[in-house]
Amino acid sequence: MSMDVGGAKGGIKADINVTPLVDVMLVLLIIMMLVAPMLQKGVDVRLPEAGNSSDKPETQNQTVLAVTADKRFYVNSVPVPESELLTRVQSALEDQKEKIVLIKGDTDAPYSAIMAVMDKLREAQIEDVGLITEKKLQAGAMGGNE
Repeated sequence: MSMDVGGAKGGIKADINVTPLVDVMLVLLIIMMLVAPMLQKGVDVRLPEAGNSSDKPETQNQTVLAVTADKRFYVNSVPVPESELLTRVQSALEDQKEKIVLIKGDTDAPYSAIMAVMDKLREAQIEDVGLITEKKLQAGAMGGNE
């Protein structure tokens, strides 16, 4: 009293072959793992180093204003002309419950460009401004003597 599932007698085999399905799913998983970090990159700037900085904030849900070395401005990774900077920042802050703007200034950006951005933000009554920096590596940190 056994059941025939096909095979030698020429019957139809009703099993699902999951091996190709698993192969395709693993390839899709690898592609997603490689692409996901590239999508979160944002604007490419060399951040200045600071000795007393904390860990970089999660900028996914924050309003980030980037200033590049050639004085181009980006609000949340979208290029913005300087004349529209305040309106774009204010429209980005409308959806946020915390009205904080994080400035990501390039090391080679002119100091005057970053200060001009901060002045414009203050004129628009945006007082909560943060600067994103890299943590400075201390020379004596490896030896244990501080």
